[in-house]
Amino acid sequence: MGTVTPPAAAPNQVPLVEELGWFPVDEAGAAGVARRVAVDLARRLGFSDERTGEVAIVAAELASNLHRHADVGALSVRCLRSGGTGGVELVAVDSGPGMADLVFSGSDGTSTAGTLGIGLGAVRRLSSHSGGYSLPGRGTVLAAQLWPDRRDVGVPVVAGLTRPITGETVCGDRWAARVRGGALLVLVADGLGHGALASAAASAAVDAFLSGDLDAPAAIVERLHRLVSHTRGAAVSVARVEGGTVRFAGLGNVAGVVASPDGERRGMVSMPGIVGHQSRGVREFTYELPPEAVVVLHSDGVSDRWTLRDYPGLSRQDPLLIAGTLLRDAGVRRDDACVAVVRP
Repeated sequence: MGTVTPPAAAPNQVPLVEELGWFPVDEAGAAGVARRVAVDLARRLGFSDERTGEVAIVAAELASNLHRHADVGALSVRCLRSGGTGGVELVAVDSGPGMADLVFSGSDGTSTAGTLGIGLGAVRRLSSHSGGYSLPGRGTVLAAQLWPDRRDVGVPVVAGLTRPITGETVCGDRWAARVRGGALLVLVADGLGHGALASAAASAAVDAFLSGDLDAPAAIVERLHRLVSHTRGAAVSVARVEGGTVRFAGLGNVAGVVASPDGERRGMVSMPGIVGHQSRGVREFTYELPPEAVVVLHSDGVSDRWTLRDYPGLSRQDPLLIAGTLLRDAGVRRDDACVAVVRP
């Protein structure tokens, strides 16, 4: 891998995310690969030797936890950029037995595999921000952010995850978010097909979205339609979240849902077409955002047969944990997949 140099986030943007890859952890050696990738990223971002060592500890614990306990598990290594500063983000997703008491499992000295038990407690202590969600019989999602100065970044309002189709190393789905005034704008783009050309189409949509200053979802989609015509095209949805209202516009098969903890789901309407190639018009719709509800955008690589009723307490967790849980359980392996979540 070359030097990681994603563009610095502007003041009106949430941190920019670059996925470096998912690393299946099905044997002890695979855990070492994920740790080395995370350490290499920290060094190239200019972390001190001490902080790089802490990245190694967190990555090793998350990866070894997957190896020891998970039936099917993988670790995502991601580069974050905010205000010219780079950070390391690690997301561990598994379909293992789960943990009934994640708080207890995160205490130093707790071990179920005969290890020292320094694991999840060290993850929490060394990370700038960390969290987890676990459901017995379903599995666990753990996430950790590490910035150079150990600053506490708090709980994000929006987060997302992507995963390429089985057999590919690049994903044709992308997500992005930016702030305009007091509103949060979120985009999900699903490049037509798979592989490098699909990734290029989705990336073009993301770049145009981040460089623009429009704040009406329909106007944004129409602008993208003009700007990405040199690519193979993409399905795109944009949501504008402010207060108790969501404004939404989409072109193509990218879903938008307002989901409540009680299982109620309100699907948002996307018009037929392909951004960059086919459009019979873009329409914008407005939806109420009830208290405790979340906004979920996802590509068609994620089945829509999910409900928050099946995940007690998940809607109160970090958006990244919500995205990871839905990607694990509703993502299909025969397509690229992307989930972006806003928890106001």
